[in-house]
Amino acid sequence: MAVRPLTGNYAVAWGARLSRVKVVAAYPITPQTTIVEKLAQFIESGEMDAKMIRVESEHSALAATFGAAAGGVRAFTATSSHGLMYMHEMLWWTAGARIPVVMAVATRTMGPPWNIWTDHSDIMGQRDTGWLVMMAEHNQEVLDMTIQMFKITEDPRVFLPGIVGLDAFILSHTTEPVDIPEQELVDSFLPPRRQPYVFKAGDPLIMGNIPSSLEENMKMRWDIHRSMEEAKKVIQKVDAEWERLTGRGYGGLTECYRCSDAQYLVAGIGAWVGDMREAVDYLREEFGVKIGVLKVRFVRPFPREDILKWASSVKAIAVFDRSVSPGSAGPLFLDIAAHLMASGTMLPIKDLLAGLTGVDVTYEDIANALLRFVSEVEEMGTVKQPIEWYFGR
Repeated sequence: MAVRPLTGNYAVAWGARLSRVKVVAAYPITPQTTIVEKLAQFIESGEMDAKMIRVESEHSALAATFGAAAGGVRAFTATSSHGLMYMHEMLWWTAGARIPVVMAVATRTMGPPWNIWTDHSDIMGQRDTGWLVMMAEHNQEVLDMTIQMFKITEDPRVFLPGIVGLDAFILSHTTEPVDIPEQELVDSFLPPRRQPYVFKAGDPLIMGNIPSSLEENMKMRWDIHRSMEEAKKVIQKVDAEWERLTGRGYGGLTECYRCSDAQYLVAGIGAWVGDMREAVDYLREEFGVKIGVLKVRFVRPFPREDILKWASSVKAIAVFDRSVSPGSAGPLFLDIAAHLMASGTMLPIKDLLAGLTGVDVTYEDIANALLRFVSEVEEMGTVKQPIEWYFGR
């Protein structure tokens, strides 16, 4: 293994290269572009045995990736923001066709106005498509999860596509030391590609026509849901295997920091989980507040069981959302609150909508919001406003 300084985008490219991807189809969009530029460099220099397909749009990029994967090869693409929206139809098609594909999404604000900075509106808008969706905290996790995602999606219990998300600029263009595993190690970890069926010349196969029965069509949707539930076991197993090989494990679906004695939890996804760790350390050291960080790694499948386990011993939960369903609340909050209520776990939960459109959120901002949240619960036993827009101190 070798430690190199890599941006998050280059970490994605290295992950795809080490996974022996054979086809990359791409269309440039900030802040994703340097992922596929690096892959093109690998291919052109002979360091990667793959074909780069240059297409005219993001919709075509995923269509070509889907087509290559349906033909039996490991395929990859990457996008962001409006590019992901342009692909949206093909996300449904790829998941419904049960073709394993891996895509990186450098999360970026949706316009208008035109905005290149990070929030999670683009990636969280894909929760219903049938893709596995995860968000990385740092660049090492970006590389490791790109490799892991190929193994997870190609498992016969899953056979669904997957997204690896990384925050625009905070990770995509920020350089960190990243441990790059040897090719031999990745080869021992990642088996030859598996998929449910393959399109071959001279061997006719039809996929996607009008269903013969609407009930059968509904059963296909049920089967995607069932496979998502099965994916939870696969994610745990794959992460544990990766930890045995590299010494790096991420807890599978979730990771909980300083939770063993926590009376409160703060939940979040993505890069600002690192700021949440700092905020929690600060609150414990300066104010004696026993609070832990619940890092939700996978948005889909949703880690219901993990969240119920961690919530069972705390007084209240604060959720930081970097996207919102206008007129309702943040999507992470909605998922957590719904599953807590369905299980009969009734405790105060607060949604803090912050950092949307790229607004900077520091660990001090997080600590300040959490201190007010804890004080509120201690005084009232509940929260005044379950949904609050946090614009800073």
